[in-house]
Amino acid sequence: MIDKDQYDESKPLDMHNLQFDIAAQRLNLEPWIADKIKYARREFSVKFPLRYDDGHTELMNGYRVQHNTLRGPAKGGIRYHPNVDLDEVRALAGWMTWKCAVVNIPFGGAKGGVTCDPSTMSQKEIERLTRRYIWEISPIIGPDSDIPAPDVNTNPQIMAWIVDTYSVFKGYTCPSIVTGKPVEIGGSLGRLKSTSMGAVFTLREAAKHLNINFPDSTVVIQGFGNVGYHAAEILDKLGSKVIAVSDVKGGILNKKGLNVSKVFEYCRKTGYLVNYPESDNITNAELLELPCDILIPAALEGQITRQNAGNIKTKVIVEGANGPTSPFADEILDDKGIFVIPDILANAGGVTVSYFEWVQNVQRLFWDEGDVNQRLDQIMTKAFHEVYDLSVKEKVNMRTAAYMLAIGKVGEAKRLRGIFP
Repeated sequence: MIDKDQYDESKPLDMHNLQFDIAAQRLNLEPWIADKIKYARREFSVKFPLRYDDGHTELMNGYRVQHNTLRGPAKGGIRYHPNVDLDEVRALAGWMTWKCAVVNIPFGGAKGGVTCDPSTMSQKEIERLTRRYIWEISPIIGPDSDIPAPDVNTNPQIMAWIVDTYSVFKGYTCPSIVTGKPVEIGGSLGRLKSTSMGAVFTLREAAKHLNINFPDSTVVIQGFGNVGYHAAEILDKLGSKVIAVSDVKGGILNKKGLNVSKVFEYCRKTGYLVNYPESDNITNAELLELPCDILIPAALEGQITRQNAGNIKTKVIVEGANGPTSPFADEILDDKGIFVIPDILANAGGVTVSYFEWVQNVQRLFWDEGDVNQRLDQIMTKAFHEVYDLSVKEKVNMRTAAYMLAIGKVGEAKRLRGIFP
């Protein structure tokens, strides 16, 4: 039996490890294999100076963790956020391993980050930070070893700086070093919306089992960045009524439905959502507890816990963020009959199209957006049904089923490859 009291719900790494343990104990893995694939293979911590526009210099902390490379090169985003630390990056890297395995793409998991607050920094400062960080981690990244991508507070422009910095080191242009970059320098059509698109594909399949019709549904979204905004945009076009959205400063609510495009323009102009004229201001905590058909946490980890899970009033949760729900909350949500599409499945569309982008870069052959979305649909639909069928067969929730599927694939790869020498 697992002693859950030893896990701290506020720590992402503890939650990753508990999710792993819950699933792994049902697979009867050899202990040495379980230990090998649970923990990170390689961890890289760096300190580097950043000169700000006013002339002062500050020492920055950066990280890159390669959790697993048994099934292919490490793959994972780069995050700029004040809360970035080594344990968070370890957890995020682990989630990437299982995410890639669930959708069966030939990558392992990695993650990177710098502890900083980009909202207080100029573009020039962010560029200098990016280029120096990439220089520091350059010994362990590469198009055949570890391929970064965007994450929280990073974007295609930052990926472009990474391409340029790495290419200068190599002496030739190397677009395959990152994914999520601008189309003009080798990015893939469809990549910007891919995480949201993949989440909607899994939601579409879940809706068939839950008797949810998009035109009759209400949607609440926490987080209005790339994933949250595009999810709102896609669902709005499908006829769903987006009644509430939020960002780091707070949320807005209109029970009659928000005009998503107008909200986006307001946010782009003001930098935040609160005080949008056709809505009421609410807190992020209040937003999560709103009655709705579809709840999409698309912000940071640790949002749905045992403290608030009992107050969640939705039919389905689609985890656009990584690690938004704790295993303790899962038990409560299960008891309430709330269907959860777990992060390692729901938001795997981003890494799937990142894989497509990497393949296109390597082949020097690019696809149109229709091809990208069709291939994404096929992969996400297949993965959803594999997880759903396993959950029914094993009588477990969707998260445990997704982990069982992923851990089984990675564990088998380790068994087949063996120990060297």
